[in-house]
Amino acid sequence: MKKYFKKLSPKLREIIRQAQKVSGQTKMPAYLVGGALRDLILGVKNLDLDITVEGDGILFAKQLAKRLKSEIIIHERFKTASLIFPGQLKLDIATTRREEYPSAGALPVVGPGALREDLRRRDFTINALAAKISLAEGEEIIDLFAGQDDLAAGRIRILHTLSFKDDPTRILRAVRFSQRFGFKIEPKTLKLLKEAISEGLLDQVNSHRLRDELILVLKELKPFKPIKALGRLGALSFIDPKLKIGKTTQDLFRAASVELDWFVKNFPARRQLDSWLVYFALLLFPLTLAQIKTVIARLGLRQGEGKRLISYYQGRNKLIAALSRKQLTPQQVFLFLEPLSYETIILLRATSKNINLKKYLSDFLEIYNGMRLCICGDDLGGLGILPGPEYQKIFAKVLAAKLNGQVKSRQSELALIRRLVITDQQKRS
Repeated sequence: MKKYFKKLSPKLREIIRQAQKVSGQTKMPAYLVGGALRDLILGVKNLDLDITVEGDGILFAKQLAKRLKSEIIIHERFKTASLIFPGQLKLDIATTRREEYPSAGALPVVGPGALREDLRRRDFTINALAAKISLAEGEEIIDLFAGQDDLAAGRIRILHTLSFKDDPTRILRAVRFSQRFGFKIEPKTLKLLKEAISEGLLDQVNSHRLRDELILVLKELKPFKPIKALGRLGALSFIDPKLKIGKTTQDLFRAASVELDWFVKNFPARRQLDSWLVYFALLLFPLTLAQIKTVIARLGLRQGEGKRLISYYQGRNKLIAALSRKQLTPQQVFLFLEPLSYETIILLRATSKNINLKKYLSDFLEIYNGMRLCICGDDLGGLGILPGPEYQKIFAKVLAAKLNGQVKSRQSELALIRRLVITDQQKRS
């Protein structure tokens, strides 16, 4: 196991070293488990670590967080905790447990359990591996279900025949992992997966859980591959029964990928895009606005997410028509685009080939986005202008002049205001 740990970044190795010390001091055996260990064996980069503890996972997490000086979030119900570090790195710590599912698609009833029970509750054999990190017992891979053989063979295999009935969201996960790693879903697992879909087990799952699994699919590096596979299996009907995945969806996803890469490359200082939301919007492209609103409500998208989707679909046609015209002024471009989210702007670029539109959107992001005035209300008051609706009118005129390149400094903004005041006084007299 040491050969794998050596592949970790210095930060991750330090986390493991400190976890070993906590394990030794508390006499609680600790194990690196799940996707983190899988990816370590495969040589795939992973910014998340999962540690399972035989004992008290929350106590273990508190002591480790103190050593690492990290933020900690505790989940009492499941006896787990998350340590958050800078740079999107996260460590999840859990107490070994067993799970029982009262019905298909229900949340499990959790109880204390041994390591074997903890590994058996997992979705696939490749995620049911564990590596001891306890100093007293050395380091070795524990593989109770031939997960290493499945990794070597490129197989996705469930641990027992009731796996998809217990948790139908594993259907989405099986396809996601198979497409990410280029693995095959082994025949018996695939047969049971298809049976679970045909029996409508996905319809028995809480829609919020389906939403979260769908978001993970759309966050994949190449999301169209799992989406296409899920569509062929009929596993996306929970979004909308009439949703079809075809060449149009593929072309839209490809265009979105190009635009997302363009944004990241050219505007690295801007906030991180919700790329999954862009792909989700394009997945819904064949649906009507009313159907899209129904999907948003049923899946329980957060308010800001739903708002961005509706904003795009409500204004898409008018915006594309307006921004396809020649010779729009910077002020006009600003007024069209400033209220929009970055995701909506990416969607407009991805769904239109008009040269004018793409140029306006590029100019907006490079030059006009976030443009602000140097002056403020105190400056207007200093010129003898009383507070009131007149302030907003003046600000709007000065901003328009700045966007159109007519003023470029605080002094020129003040000079323009003086001219506006004089003109207004002349009109009144």
